[in-house]
Amino acid sequence: MAKYEPHLGTVQETLLIPLYARAVDHREQQSVLGDERAEEIASSLDYDFTRFDGLPSLSGVLLRSLLFDHWVRDFLAKAPDATVVEIGAGLNTRYERVDNGRSRWFELDLPDVIELRRRHFSDSSRRTMLGVSVTDRAWPVDVVSHSQGPYLLVAEAVLPFLDEPEARGVFDLLAEHFPGALLALDTAGPGFFDNQDEHDALSKVQARMNWYCPDPADLADWLPGLKVMASHAVTDLPTPVMNQLPQRYQELVAAISAQHLPQVDGYRLNLVRLP
Repeated sequence: MAKYEPHLGTVQETLLIPLYARAVDHREQQSVLGDERAEEIASSLDYDFTRFDGLPSLSGVLLRSLLFDHWVRDFLAKAPDATVVEIGAGLNTRYERVDNGRSRWFELDLPDVIELRRRHFSDSSRRTMLGVSVTDRAWPVDVVSHSQGPYLLVAEAVLPFLDEPEARGVFDLLAEHFPGALLALDTAGPGFFDNQDEHDALSKVQARMNWYCPDPADLADWLPGLKVMASHAVTDLPTPVMNQLPQRYQELVAAISAQHLPQVDGYRLNLVRLP
């Protein structure tokens, strides 16, 4: 099959980093995610992935995805007919990894990403792709009118790339249309945010984060009543998630944790409940 070049905007290009992380991981004898589709997709793209070879942050990407997968599985175990909304779906294959055969899924991203995504995935009665910005006020109405709660909203590696006023507007939008919903998101602390130009992966692309959050608990200042249900660094994952990791990853996490790096400790993976 002939390869094709992905035509993506500056921020959208960052989706290729987690795609490649999952593709490389699949080649390992002991894979973290076992994402066969990721390797298939990456192999179809005419893109210089070698710029990301051997980067330590690829491991962090996998750990983040593993935790978010864990939260989705736990959510669907408690509410099998619920709705999952992936905000900034990129070329993620979470549906393939954790869908339970009953849940309703929406995969939201900018139009150029969804155009690329449709080369590899199709809509179905339970799965719908939406080519729209998360800041657009129309998409939540569309989702709510074609689904039922409870809702889990998953924003992986998305919101930090917005300006702070945009990020705050998204929180307001989500709370308005999905009251009481769970939201999984990552937040960048100052240590991570201030060193983006030296970051091993972000330094290889043009996109930069625009919003940082010193403490996820501060989000309650934006939305009174918001509750932080869980907040982890990639070096402080829940025990059930750590137990899923191959031994080499458990040793890697322990080694990084012992260094107490501000840029690592300040990058948080959070599960919050909207008011």
